[in-house]
Amino acid sequence: MSTTHRARYTHARLIDGTGAAPVTDAVLIVGESGAIEYAGPRVGAPATPGAPVTDLGGRTLLPGFIDAHVHFAVGSPGGLTGSLMTRASVRTFETARRMRQTLHAGITTARDLGGVDAGYREAVERGLIDGPRLQTAVRVVSHTGGHGDFTLPSGVRINEEFTALADTRDDARLETRKLLRDGADVIKVCATGGMSSPCDGPDDEGLTEEEIRAVVDETRRHGGRPVAAHAQGAAGIRNAVRGGVTSVEHGYGMDAECRELMGEQGTFLVPTLSTVFRMPARGTIPEYHWQKKTRWAGITKENVSAAIEAGVTIALGTDSGMCPHAENLSELGYLVELGMDPMAAIQAGTRNAARLMGMEDRVGTLEAGKLADFVVTDADPLTDIAALADPSAIVLVAQEGRVRKDTRSADGEA
Repeated sequence: MSTTHRARYTHARLIDGTGAAPVTDAVLIVGESGAIEYAGPRVGAPATPGAPVTDLGGRTLLPGFIDAHVHFAVGSPGGLTGSLMTRASVRTFETARRMRQTLHAGITTARDLGGVDAGYREAVERGLIDGPRLQTAVRVVSHTGGHGDFTLPSGVRINEEFTALADTRDDARLETRKLLRDGADVIKVCATGGMSSPCDGPDDEGLTEEEIRAVVDETRRHGGRPVAAHAQGAAGIRNAVRGGVTSVEHGYGMDAECRELMGEQGTFLVPTLSTVFRMPARGTIPEYHWQKKTRWAGITKENVSAAIEAGVTIALGTDSGMCPHAENLSELGYLVELGMDPMAAIQAGTRNAARLMGMEDRVGTLEAGKLADFVVTDADPLTDIAALADPSAIVLVAQEGRVRKDTRSADGEA
């Protein structure tokens, strides 16, 4: 891993992730520790004698984005079964490539909600691979026949490394303990069925409220971890929120009661609109999957739009793996299409996602003392946020001050 040196970035248009108005002619100063020393107007910026200066030429400078719902081990779309014909060692390299591509698309921190073990987090921390700073759920907790149970009609279960099955409160506690033992940063429970699972649908309930509460309590007994709930139908969303989860993932069928409950509990919504707006062609996924996605697409847009209007706290998440990797920032445009202000969408992918992951003291905004995770773009995200969907629009990516990507080309800048 390269060493961080003090550095000065000038002539930037700064959007710092706090919701404050952009600062034109801004300066960012990165210290030798990889933390931000200053982010603000050029007038008032401290001197940095001897530090290299990078002129950003008026480009927009933003915090590194955070995707709170990815599946790096899954090829898109719907690739759980495709992995059967690939050697485990090759899958490891494929996963590492997806992580690097996602980093280069502007995602400097991510939360993998099932499929990769804690070793990938450690590999990034040790500089063995390039990828987003990582939190991982390791496996998802589902009941038998639920969203996480991919037992085929032949009786073959294809995803034993992906799912922990739990059918009682005691099972839920036991599987939570195993996940904590195995290094999970977040526990993911299946509160409903889903689109991709063969045995159930979004309206089917998964783990009960009592089982979910047992998971939440078990994490509390061991120092605390966020609990994320795969929850699509309204009944399962209510069970998850009443059970004390930190976030509802998807939330496609949420009604007014769900929105009110989430507001009362301070529950985050991670709507993963990328799986709704990016509909796969018929025949490229199992027919049951395509039928469910088709039926729920309009319902989802209506309900997430209502959640935005109601002020439910939203964090960016794409469910990449179920949709293409390295196009994560498409999600920002989809949020705006459903009524969110562009600046609020940026906050969903920066400050809000950092809060959800318990990392708001380190990342999510460009403020002195936080890690220098940042991206630079030629686009103006406040007038054309959809432009960020193209990874080539992200011309520079840095983590803790270390430049991971730099494709600026004007006047030999690259």
